[in-house]
Amino acid sequence: EHAEATVESTLDHLADHITRVEVHLSDENSAKGGLHDKRCMMEARMENHQPVAVTDDAGTIAQAIDGAAGK
Repeated sequence: EHAEATVESTLDHLADHITRVEVHLSDENSAKGGLHDKRCMMEARMENHQPVAVTDDAGTIAQAIDGAAGK
């Protein structure tokens, strides 16, 4: 829900031109933990353009989502 709401609010001004947004979430260190082991990769596909992909690593999934959306 957080990812969907963040993507919608961040990309609202481009909504008429975006055909799809994919969000991939992962825990890079699994059970080991770490400071920046949560990753969010977002890929936006826009009409007549190449896909744009961004990645952000953070301490929590929510922070990674916000960081990637900000990029």
